[in-house]
Amino acid sequence: MLLSLRFMKHLIRSQDISKEEIEELFKEATRLEKKTSTPLKGKVMAAIFYEPSTRTRLSFETAMLRLGGSVISTENAREFSSVVKGETLEDSTRVVNQYADVIVMRHYEEGAAERAAKVSRVPIINAGDGPGQHPTQALLDLYTIKREIGRTDNLTIAMMGDLKNGRTVRSLSYLLGKYKGVRIIFVSPKELKIGTDIKDYLKRHKVSYEEKVDMDAAIKKADVVYQTRIQKERFTTKRAYDKVNGCYIITNKQVKMMKPKAIIMHPLPRVGEILPEVDLSPKAAYFRQVKYGLLIRMAILKAVLA
Repeated sequence: MLLSLRFMKHLIRSQDISKEEIEELFKEATRLEKKTSTPLKGKVMAAIFYEPSTRTRLSFETAMLRLGGSVISTENAREFSSVVKGETLEDSTRVVNQYADVIVMRHYEEGAAERAAKVSRVPIINAGDGPGQHPTQALLDLYTIKREIGRTDNLTIAMMGDLKNGRTVRSLSYLLGKYKGVRIIFVSPKELKIGTDIKDYLKRHKVSYEEKVDMDAAIKKADVVYQTRIQKERFTTKRAYDKVNGCYIITNKQVKMMKPKAIIMHPLPRVGEILPEVDLSPKAAYFRQVKYGLLIRMAILKAVLA
């Protein structure tokens, strides 16, 4: 029996999801890989994206369709919606409430999903809010680790790249705080270090972490190498971006340094931080990660709506 997420109604932050819910979602995602049904027939999902997206939007839309539901959507809503005319996020949410049974929202402002949830009578699923959080990505990341490594406890994870602005890294760190024996190695330039809020959270949950600049040293120790891109859109000047762009690039040289059963993950899109030559390695899990993401989002939609 799939544990319902309805008691929490919205899915806004990773830390709001219990370990019990996570495990139930994982079981359901695995079941859905083997057998699908149409429990959401007659339900409508609205995908409202104020920021460009390909994978997350199509993943959610495919998940809803595979469960028998219907989809209405808008991409680049920042430029092509009533927001151009001055409509508030709250009013837009109230309007879409009249059309849909669930709203999947991506926004360029941190906290936008929470604002929408305060006025919404239907569930809001946060598909990324600026540099804030991306809880469904974190869930699919953790599910990928479970499927590929076989466990979610007693892991060493190297998180690399733009840790300051990376909502995927933040969200995954919150989930990892729920598990035992986890060690995180944060690898970044000093300008892009992980925030103190995440470090404080990890300390409270007794998660071991360290911060490094040396990529190769971290890769040798890791069970999971979680690479991220340097997010150009989060920088205020080209000079600041150019200073750190290309600082960490995974090649076959790094792959050879890894533990025999270690994997490489990436939330995608990549823009040069993992060379194509790495794609042929069985350690490259980032495209398999996309499939796991579809299954997790099917499980989330079913849990919220079925």
